Amino acid sequence: MPINQTTARQKAATLAEALPYIRRFHGKTIVIKYGGNAMTDENLKQCFARDVVLLKLVGMNPVVVHGGGPQIETLLARVGKEGKFIQGMRVTDAETMEVVEMVLGGQVNKEIVNLINQHGGKAVGLTGKDGSFIRARKLLMANKDNPEDMIDIGQVGEITQIDPSLIGLLDSGAFIPVIAPIGVGRDGETYNINADVVAGKIAEVLKAEKLVLLTNTSGVLDKDGKLITGITPKQIDAMVEDGTLSGGMLPKIGSALDAARSGVKSVHIIDGRVEHALLLEILTDEGVGTLIKAS
Repeated sequence: MPINQTTARQKAATLAEALPYIRRFHGKTIVIKYGGNAMTDENLKQCFARDVVLLKLVGMNPVVVHGGGPQIETLLARVGKEGKFIQGMRVTDAETMEVVEMVLGGQVNKEIVNLINQHGGKAVGLTGKDGSFIRARKLLMANKDNPEDMIDIGQVGEITQIDPSLIGLLDSGAFIPVIAPIGVGRDGETYNINADVVAGKIAEVLKAEKLVLLTNTSGVLDKDGKLITGITPKQIDAMVEDGTLSGGMLPKIGSALDAARSGVKSVHIIDGRVEHALLLEILTDEGVGTLIKAS
């Protein structure tokens, strides 16, 4: 079969373009928050798994932290419960916590592990209970309308400590950690933790080269719905103040800012609805989202 010269040149150009990025990020840790459509659309799931395996094969250390909101909602509905959110955080009573742990630590985690392994990776599924590597305590959330009023949203945790040794051990053994955002308290309590927050804190502790958050939008959007390709903390504060950023985007933005301020070299909020979004963001000149700048 004759070679299509145009297609061949395009493929060669793409590979050549990726080379300096592969060299620059070889041996570096890339923390990826996996969520949104990329977790539910079959084609996007396959693309994501291939991307993660490729990053590992070319010498990077991808660490996957996943959510599972739609899957949790499905199971809650099946047992007759309605999911509730306050300021973008899931209200988690004891019964909801059982569902969350079943879905995140079981169904979703093992599906992602299996998907990556099918594409040639060596993924290992974890929750923060494994080795007690994510320590947490009960989160009391300030009411945005009255900051002195603290809201109890159940078994939702805030991270007190992350032990990076387990992830480091897996990385050194050519494994790909896949982490469900569940933490453990001092007395063995189970806590549901926002996956964006877990990804950000893990990126900080591991001194990651990049934190990449996959979303269902093209990135951070201004009031007119246009993509902002680069943004500073001061600009973000103003967008929160005027209501441009709200709801589920708040913990995402907050964890991204914390990571950028704490030594993670670059933080990206990217469009997980784009095929191979990870490779496009990490290995090409064309970005597919918003870069959070530290200053």
